This record gives sequence, structure tokens and C-alpha cells, in this order.
Amino acid sequence: MTDMLSSIVKPGQLLARGVCRLLKGHGFVSVEELVPTRGLRVDVMGLGPKGEIWVIECKSSRADFHSDSKWQGYLEWCDRYFWAVDQDFPTDLLPLETGLIIADAYDAEIIRMAPEDRLAPARRKVMVQKFAMHAARRLQALRDPGVGTLLSSRGISEEETS
Repeated sequence: MTDMLSSIVKPGQLLARGVCRLLKGHGFVSVEELVPTRGLRVDVMGLGPKGEIWVIECKSSRADFHSDSKWQGYLEWCDRYFWAVDQDFPTDLLPLETGLIIADAYDAEIIRMAPEDRLAPARRKVMVQKFAMHAARRLQALRDPGVGTLLSSRGISEEETS
């Protein structure tokens, strides 16, 4: 099963799946590939039971990590920021001032809790609204796969409606 799953899904997506399961176990709901602002797309965003917002970036290799020059731009969009990597990833590359999650396609574990830097209330409201819109669009696309084509034929992109 693992071989079949990994042949269809990219390594970062497998990590994201395990991360989303971890978040669910902590009472969070999650979405993948949310755009907080133009030019940024977070791998996983979690919304906690008390309104807390976590961003998790999934890195599948050293090269994947080194190619990510925008990660510090995500810090202003969350209360806590984490890296999610597999057990073979060289974790000494990751900044100590961020959280660390070890994950696979089926589960994950928080190794180092990210420091908390609470969002301002106005920013939190914007992010909760973006989260809700993103989640609703994903659900609608599952129920009505042609809806994305309908929007794009009207010149509306998902990023513009975020």
C-alpha cells in the first residue's frame, strides 16, 4: 500500500497527510495549500479549538528545504510555525526557533513545540475567514468538480477570491 500511495502522491503530500492526522488528534481542523497572501502558499494550516493558527511546511529533502527562501514570510500569518520532515531528514538544518514535527503518510509527532507569537485580532479574523473560504471551496470542488472550470471561465482565480 505504501508503494502504491507514494507512486501517486508527492513526498511532501504524504507528510502533509500525516500532519493533518496529528492535528486532528489535537482537536485542530486543517487545510492544505492555503494562500495567506499573494506569493505565499502554506503546505498545511491548522485551526485549533481556541482559534489558534498553526502553519506547517513539509520538507521531503535537503534540496527541498534549501530551495524554500520564503518560509520567514509565513511567520506573520500564524501563531506557531513548524517544519514537518520524515525521520531521515537532517533536522540540524532546521532553525531552532521553529517547531519540528516528524511525519510519514500515516501519522506524525511533535518533537519540538514552536514558540507562540499570537496574531493580532484583525489578522486572526482575516486568516479564519481565508481558512473557511478555502475549506468550503475544497468541499464544493469535491461535490461539484466542474465548479473550478466555471469560475476560471469567468476569469476568477482561487487566489483572487481568497
